[in-house]
Amino acid sequence: MFGRLMPTEGKFFDLFNQHAALCVKGAHEMVGLMTNFDDLEMRTHAVETIEKQADKVTYACVDLLHKTFITPIDRDDIHKLITRMDDILDMMEDAAQTISLYDLHAVTPEAKRLAELCLACCERVQAAVGLLHDMGNAQKIVAICEEIDRLESDADHVMRAAMSKLFRDEPDVRNLIKMKAIYEILETVTDRCEDVANIIEGIIVENA
Repeated sequence: MFGRLMPTEGKFFDLFNQHAALCVKGAHEMVGLMTNFDDLEMRTHAVETIEKQADKVTYACVDLLHKTFITPIDRDDIHKLITRMDDILDMMEDAAQTISLYDLHAVTPEAKRLAELCLACCERVQAAVGLLHDMGNAQKIVAICEEIDRLESDADHVMRAAMSKLFRDEPDVRNLIKMKAIYEILETVTDRCEDVANIIEGIIVENA
C-alpha cells in the first residue's frame, strides 16, 4: 500500500527541459539587449520575468524531489543539476540589472560576443538535458558537454582580450569599471553552464 502511494519517478526530466528552455530564452534576450539598447528596459524586464519563471520550475523540482520515493537518477544529482541550471539565469539577470543600474547606453563588440557565447552554451545545455532521459544517448550527451567546455574556454579568451583592450584604451575610469563588471558577469554565465555540463557528465558516468 505504502509503495503504491509514493511517486516512483516524477516528471523530473520535463522540469529539466522546461528550465533549460527558459535559459535559452533568457540568453536570447541578453543577445538582443547587447544588440539594441533602445529597448533596454523591456529586455531587462523580460530577463527578470524569465528568471522568476525558472525559479518556479526549480522550486517545483525540489518539491517533487521531497515527495518522490524512487528517483530516476541520484537524488543529489537531481538537486545539483536543477540548482546549477538556476544559477545560469541568476547570472543573466545580474548582467541585465547591472547594465540597467550602470546606465550604460552602449556596449563593446566583446560584450556582445560574450552574450552570444552565453546563448551558445545555453543551447548546448538544453540539448544535453533533452537527451538525459535515455542513457542510450550517453555518447551524444558527452559530446555536447565537451562542446560546452570549448565554448567556456572561448569565453575566457574573449574576456581576457576584452580586459586587455579595456585597460589599454578606455580613458574613462567609470566606463572601465562598468564594462569590467559586465565582462566578468557574462563570462560567469558560461562558467555556470560548464558546471551544469560537469554534473551531467557525472550522471552519465554513474548511470550509463
